[in-house]
Amino acid sequence: MVKLGTDINEAKRILQSGELVGIPTETVYGLAGNALNPSAVKKIFDVKERPNYNPLIVHIGEISQLKKYACQIPSVAQVLAEKFWPGPLTLLLNKQRLVPGIVTGGLDTVGIRVPNHPITLALLKTIDFPLAAPSANPFGYISPTTARHVKDQLGDKIEYILDGGPCDKGLESTIIGFADGKPILYRLGAITVERIEKVIGHPLEIQDKANHRPLGPGMLPYHYAPITNAVLTDDIYHAIAQTNVENVGLISVSTELFHPKVRVNRILSLANDLEEAGKKLYSTLRYMDNQDLDLIIIERMPDFGLGKTINDRLEKAVARKEIKSMLIDASKSY
Repeated sequence: MVKLGTDINEAKRILQSGELVGIPTETVYGLAGNALNPSAVKKIFDVKERPNYNPLIVHIGEISQLKKYACQIPSVAQVLAEKFWPGPLTLLLNKQRLVPGIVTGGLDTVGIRVPNHPITLALLKTIDFPLAAPSANPFGYISPTTARHVKDQLGDKIEYILDGGPCDKGLESTIIGFADGKPILYRLGAITVERIEKVIGHPLEIQDKANHRPLGPGMLPYHYAPITNAVLTDDIYHAIAQTNVENVGLISVSTELFHPKVRVNRILSLANDLEEAGKKLYSTLRYMDNQDLDLIIIERMPDFGLGKTINDRLEKAVARKEIKSMLIDASKSY
């Protein structure tokens, strides 16, 4: 049976044996294995049922280790690392030959970051290899933000989960890659576009949609999805009025709405605080998914700052489900 705890030495023992451990980060919980051990990395893909062309992020313990696993590092990448590490920024860089191709989906680039969680940083300082660690959930499902989420999702597929409490950010890292030394955003994340642009001094090019194969995690058209049908809308009043189902869950930014069709109502932030909304997003989606609802109606966030990141996750969360037949006039509600 999988165990939860804070024993770094136990996690180290398991990782050194080529097995997997659930780890906390400031973004979401990760499913970690030795990034330099192809067998361990394959187990990550197997446990998650994740396509092997979808790259993993490599987690290192400090910025000084960057050149060991990446090469041809643009000067602006170094600046960004020094500004935001430890933290929720992943840099997509040319990989050193030391990094196995299975980690990168066969690509010549690798995503690397230094996570900002004391338990995982302490673990990384006790081992002599980096950790490949995608989110610790079945592929495509809602990312876990507590150790209990990991246990509920993965059960006995892993031996141990380091319990670091609820994640501080609750949203995945921002991914920045480079073309001719110029930074490009590949995934919206917990560090906003505005904060990146303040550091680089100019508008950030955005290329966050994968055409054929993703360059980094979270670039597929659907992800982070509940099993329950869900719809994203700018107008929750209209969406509720138009749906034909009677068993609805409502996730709103700050509006408490009473309606006969709404059985469960969850507000992400009464204060309209996007950081609070982001932190609560996945746990709220997960709660709604366990309420035996016919439909989850979700209010779109303000489209700035972290609101852009939250909307990106919500758009991907609803993309997998076809629910037009459940709405009388879907085009007006999402």
